[in-house]
Amino acid sequence: MSALGQLWGIATPVPIVPEETRSWYALQTRCRHEKIVAHRLQERGVTVFLPMVTEIHRWSDRKKKVEVPLFGCYVFARLLATNEDRLRALRTDSVISLVGVPGVGTPIPDEQMDAVRMIVQERLTWTSHPFLKIGQRVRIRSGAMDGLEGILVSRSGECTLVVSIHAIQRSLAVRIEGYDVEPA
Repeated sequence: MSALGQLWGIATPVPIVPEETRSWYALQTRCRHEKIVAHRLQERGVTVFLPMVTEIHRWSDRKKKVEVPLFGCYVFARLLATNEDRLRALRTDSVISLVGVPGVGTPIPDEQMDAVRMIVQERLTWTSHPFLKIGQRVRIRSGAMDGLEGILVSRSGECTLVVSIHAIQRSLAVRIEGYDVEPA
């Protein structure tokens, strides 16, 4: 609200910005506060995505289907890359931080958000998998190479494990398509 608007009690209109100019950001929340953060952000006019999945929780006396966030402690928000928009999200109760560069966050590509949305909406069967990135040290957890460790690389679109002998500065590369791989 402008100073004159405050004086006269007139709200300054918020300009409408097309969704295409906004990017997705992940907000880290307090544990088990994802739903309330999503609700509070929506009240502030922020586009929010909180992917939910159904789990069966078991107690000693009963079983119950429970809707839980797919990614605990995270809510996704579509924000402009401006300090004003980021602060609006960060000042929401139970929001800890933007994920990525401190105070700025790291935009998430629309394709990644669309893929998560499709998996959740279509109720596709999924399993959690450790996050692996090219250049990371990994260990194979299945098959003939079970226990083998090396560096994950991508060559011509295929995942390859590089095993190195540092003393002689030599390496071997082996294709690992179809093997179960985890961080080492």
